[in-house]
Amino acid sequence: MHEMALAEGIVQIVESAARANDAQAVRAVWLELGALSHVEQEALRFSFDVVTRGTVAAGARLEVLTTPGLAWCMPCGESVDLARLGDPCPKCGSHQLQVTQGEEMRVKEIEIA
Repeated sequence: MHEMALAEGIVQIVESAARANDAQAVRAVWLELGALSHVEQEALRFSFDVVTRGTVAAGARLEVLTTPGLAWCMPCGESVDLARLGDPCPKCGSHQLQVTQGEEMRVKEIEIA
């Protein structure tokens, strides 16, 4: 389960930000997660709860903001919605797509106390 490693990376970012701001505790973390990122949200939430134990982020809420998948279709020359990697263009059926959004994962905001 790679979500555990991802959660550990999130906690490293959160702990670093907390130290830089002399925070005593982290209350919440807002995570931007792309729909095409291949991350199972429930597994990530579980992993986050496990890896935050004993850290400044213990008990913090993990708020996930999902960004939709978008791709640029070469034959159409248009930006199209993309539900899953490997799906064809919903307009012309082509598979010549360049993903432009939806694979990202980034910490957007941290609420500290």
